[in-house]
Amino acid sequence: MELPRISEPQKVAPEDARQLSKAFFDQLAVLEEGTEEYQYVRNTLIEMNMSLVRYAAGRFRSANGQSMEDIVQVGTIGLIKAIDRFEISREVQFTSFAVPYIVGEIKRFFRDTTWAVHVPRRLQEARAELSKATEELASRLGRSPKVSELAALMNLTEEEVVEAQIAANGYTSASLDAPLSSADEDNEAALSEVIGLEDPALELVEDFRSLAPLLADLSERERLILHLRFVEERTQAEIGKRLGISQMHVSRLLSRLLTRLRGGMLSLT
Repeated sequence: MELPRISEPQKVAPEDARQLSKAFFDQLAVLEEGTEEYQYVRNTLIEMNMSLVRYAAGRFRSANGQSMEDIVQVGTIGLIKAIDRFEISREVQFTSFAVPYIVGEIKRFFRDTTWAVHVPRRLQEARAELSKATEELASRLGRSPKVSELAALMNLTEEEVVEAQIAANGYTSASLDAPLSSADEDNEAALSEVIGLEDPALELVEDFRSLAPLLADLSERERLILHLRFVEERTQAEIGKRLGISQMHVSRLLSRLLTRLRGGMLSLT
């Protein structure tokens, strides 16, 4: 089957592009890679489906101040990957197959080239100037420049230079799975393995310190009930027998005691 020659593929309407793409993919599958005809079919597929790239790029129009041209260029890489990996035998629409590739490529671009945390634009710009000034002074002085020297070169206050240095830490973030540099390459630990975890026991220590004066205000009988229930782990029936009162009475006493202690703890927070 001889394919039609399309002089301006990018001007093909999206509906027509979907129909023509099927025929072009059929032809691409039987052509020898690297031939002139193969290149024509592949390039035409790319240009005919640029509307998919523009559609996906539109979703990121206002993201991080990136130009639409840059986003479209990155999305085009995703489109090319989709064309090279698409198999007509899958019986799936090319648009459904291509859009995730395009969006994924754009998201990867933002992940690799934008700030890990939100930083005001003036500090983003100051970071770029700071990098240039640091490199220039380090080359000139033969050492790391001081904040005062950077401030003089950049025509900023020392406080503004320090602020820019702190903001620069937001440009990239480290993965918790990233290996730490080590002399022993066969025994590299991940960052997550050396970062301390929150110890729940520390919170218990604080709770006990707050609870101690509240317990001291209880009567000896009230402290005995709490001791029997929560230290010796006696049942309410056993506590009642020990004190010579009913299980129901023990239940009411415990409820009042715990409510009182809870209220006291909350008033301290």
